[in-house]
Amino acid sequence: MLRPYQKAYLKSLANKISHRYLLGKGEIDPSFLEQLNLALEAKELIKVGLLQNCPLSPKEVASAIEESLGAEAVQIIGRVIVFYRRSSKNPTIQIPVRKE
Repeated sequence: MLRPYQKAYLKSLANKISHRYLLGKGEIDPSFLEQLNLALEAKELIKVGLLQNCPLSPKEVASAIEESLGAEAVQIIGRVIVFYRRSSKNPTIQIPVRKE
């Protein structure tokens, strides 16, 4: 579970990401989840965009992907969701840790 200051850091990194994985009128299928899984392993921080014809709400998509892939939704802005999951093989993003 990410703390608010950690989410703020990830949001600042996500501003620079232009590539989005798009979800259209189809449901979230295994091939889409596999594509996101590979992207999260490689990049750790990704954006998923929902097209206008997507029948699911952004919150529904976020919870489904969080549950399926173990990723965490960092931010939902309109129809764009930012996900983070630490890479198991090659972690590159160093999340700040504060001592409480």
